[in-house]
Amino acid sequence: MSLDSESPSPSQSRDWFFPSPSFIHPNPNPNLRRFSTRPRVSRPPKPSSYQSFSHSGSKYAGIRRRVEFDRRTESLPISGVARPVSGQKSNVSVKKSDVSLDVSGEKRCAGASAGRWRTAVLATIFTTLLASLLYKNFSLHNQINALQDHIYELNMRLQTCNISDYVDTTNPTPPESDHLPDRNLKNMALIITFTILSCPFLIFKYIDHVSKSRRSADNTSEEVSLNKQLAYRVDLFLSVHPYAKPLALLVATLLLISLGGLALFGVTVDSLADCLWLSWTYIADSGNHANSEGIGPKLVSVSISFGGMLIFAMMLGLVSDAISEKLDSLRKGRSEVVEQNHTLILGWSDKLGSLLNQLSIANESLGGGIVVVMAERDKEEMELDIAKMEFDFRGTSVICRSGSPLILADLKKVSVSKARAIIVLAEDGNADQSDARALRTVLSLTGVKEGLRGHIVVELSDLDNEVLVKLVGGDLVETVVAHDVIGRLMIQCARQPGLAQIWEDILGFENCEFYIKRWPELDGMQFEDVLISFPDAIPCGIKAAAYGGKIILNPDDSYVLQEGDEVLVIAEDDDTYAPAALPMVKEASLIHIARPARKPQKILLCGWRRDIDDMIVVWRGKLPRNFIGPKSAEKILFCGWRRDMEDMIMVLDAFLANGSELWMFNEVPEKEREKKLIDGGLDITRLFNITLVNREGNAVIRRHLESLPLESFDSILILADESVEDSAIQADSRSLATLLLIRDIQAKRLPYREAMVTQGQRGSFSQGSWIGEMQQASDKSVIISEILDPRTKNLLSMSKISDYVLSNELVSMALAMVSEDRQINDVLEELFAEEGNEMQIRQANLYLHEGEELSFYEIILRARQRREIVIGYRLSSAERAIINPPDKNQRQRWSLKDVFVVIAEKE
Repeated sequence: MSLDSESPSPSQSRDWFFPSPSFIHPNPNPNLRRFSTRPRVSRPPKPSSYQSFSHSGSKYAGIRRRVEFDRRTESLPISGVARPVSGQKSNVSVKKSDVSLDVSGEKRCAGASAGRWRTAVLATIFTTLLASLLYKNFSLHNQINALQDHIYELNMRLQTCNISDYVDTTNPTPPESDHLPDRNLKNMALIITFTILSCPFLIFKYIDHVSKSRRSADNTSEEVSLNKQLAYRVDLFLSVHPYAKPLALLVATLLLISLGGLALFGVTVDSLADCLWLSWTYIADSGNHANSEGIGPKLVSVSISFGGMLIFAMMLGLVSDAISEKLDSLRKGRSEVVEQNHTLILGWSDKLGSLLNQLSIANESLGGGIVVVMAERDKEEMELDIAKMEFDFRGTSVICRSGSPLILADLKKVSVSKARAIIVLAEDGNADQSDARALRTVLSLTGVKEGLRGHIVVELSDLDNEVLVKLVGGDLVETVVAHDVIGRLMIQCARQPGLAQIWEDILGFENCEFYIKRWPELDGMQFEDVLISFPDAIPCGIKAAAYGGKIILNPDDSYVLQEGDEVLVIAEDDDTYAPAALPMVKEASLIHIARPARKPQKILLCGWRRDIDDMIVVWRGKLPRNFIGPKSAEKILFCGWRRDMEDMIMVLDAFLANGSELWMFNEVPEKEREKKLIDGGLDITRLFNITLVNREGNAVIRRHLESLPLESFDSILILADESVEDSAIQADSRSLATLLLIRDIQAKRLPYREAMVTQGQRGSFSQGSWIGEMQQASDKSVIISEILDPRTKNLLSMSKISDYVLSNELVSMALAMVSEDRQINDVLEELFAEEGNEMQIRQANLYLHEGEELSFYEIILRARQRREIVIGYRLSSAERAIINPPDKNQRQRWSLKDVFVVIAEKE
């Protein structure tokens, strides 16, 4: 068949060229096809909407193809194809195509990411739904097969038993109307499950898309992204709310149970309640899913079990964290102390060990007590240090807590409002900083809203800060100035050797101490009768109710106890003494003692006092109390420098006789010494009894000490130097080295004959021994060493070469005594002051003759004629004094070498 024929055949006249007008303009009726076998009728071309493509020299030149182009489509040049359009229209079409390219490119760039994101989401949802429907279809088909097998078995049984007719199993399809609602419900459960699981993913994608859109819209914006804001809110919720983590875990568990139950309900034939319970069993025990049958139940059960493992892992993590945090809180001392009537110690220092020991002894009679220690240290370190202390706590429990006394929350943590006593320890280091911290601590204590049940005992380092602390604390505060107490004790012990041991016995709770108590049966009795009314105690004073509770030490014998008065005694414990009937004491007449003749004196009284008669006339005709000859001048040496040196100098000036000398030997330059003394408030020109002699040198260098006349001093005080007092071990090492050097130099300077005589008298060490020589030197002068570490006590006590003062231990004793009874602080202040009463050591010849037999009550009455109260004695053959002796009415033989410990007015 030739293609050049004018009348083409029907098969050749089909409109098969592409694209045809029917394709460009679709028919409204899609069921009708536009293919025809009839010959086409040629139509003229439409240049506005069609382009004619011709192939020159081709046999198909008579056949045309029409193509309709849309105005928004691109016009791309095709090589080898002729365009039958005019030049002007061609230019216009090229320009339009360029513009359309720019516009469409920008739009595609802007919507590319959004289109891809929507396509991915839709594809995910569609795939998930399709997979679930296919899986459901296969699952239902398997169930139908199983039901058919089961029906077949039942029919076989029925035929065997001839119970019923044959049941047709070829089409055992039940009516779909009965199972259709249940099937739809299960499908809906699956859809809901997958939808809920897809929601977090979609939300995160949306948040990420919004964040990226905002950043791309404004690159210079510093706005925080939505992801970071959401993460911050979640972190804030978990950190602020204490139960946020357990609550989130509970919500996750319930959500997993619910979604797992719905998924199981969709793939199994069980009810929803059974599926929820089965979901919980999969979560609680991941091995339960091993019994699942079928692909669907196995996939769902494995997924639930995997989620259950994650849930239980998080739960174990939370429980472990909670337990670890609680144990860590207990270990670090952050838990609250639920106690009352306990002793609270704030701070940590070297005195803590001695303080705990004294409090333990004081609480022994009560079966033990509670002591709470709070300091800015780790709880484990404090407990370890306390465990290393070598003493018995006697039933007292020590509780340590870590915290700051400047924070009210930490103070409430140790039940500060319920404590019966609060002790504020001074910190080791700078005195001004330590007192400033003590002042802030007192301010914090006074700011407790619940109020304080007990009193506050504050240890201060500088006497000048005492007034400020009392001003802030008011009536709640009792102060103990450590340096002032130790300085006064050293001066008293230097003038009266052996007094340090007496103070240790009085201040410590191991032997006898001060107690104040009311005894109504003593009302109306004179004090001279009260003195012999206690077989197991020694009365020392009266707390007079008529004078506002003022404590009167060593009152007059004629003082009559009034209602409300309390008696101050020295006893072993507060429950070991009680008044008894007056004993029969032999008349203790005053013995006649030879005294130096008193020269007549001429005295001028300027002014008038209401008690001028008492000053002129000796009260009740008693002998004057000056039974001791006039004081002689003394020569005292200070080795070292203390920051309260001016206070010690003023106390010495009040105690010593006129013409005494005070030598100061230390490394401080002389000009700087004078400036420090003046800055401390000392007026050197107003010193009446002593003369200052300055020497500069190092107390641990032998050649410096040899330049001093060490053999001529009556007393030598070795002070803990200010430069090393922060370290107790270093300060004690320095003091001990100075002591040994001084004793060795003194021993070498003693005359040989006098040394031989002394050796014959003392048999503690062999003749010619080094310690024996130093003991001989100790008979010539008294050396008082300020010791900070209690471990140095044994070294000095064994060698017996120094009458020592254990400063830290004595201060701890004073703090413990004042914490037990704040009234004792008034007694101690008077005993340490320059005026009033003090503790003294008297020779026996003031009260008795050699070999005279007297009871202790008789000696008390003889001492009362001198306005003194005898509280103990030390026999010449004993090493320690006996305070508050038992069997006071028993007579014994006394020697003139014995000494008595008394409370008397200062001379």
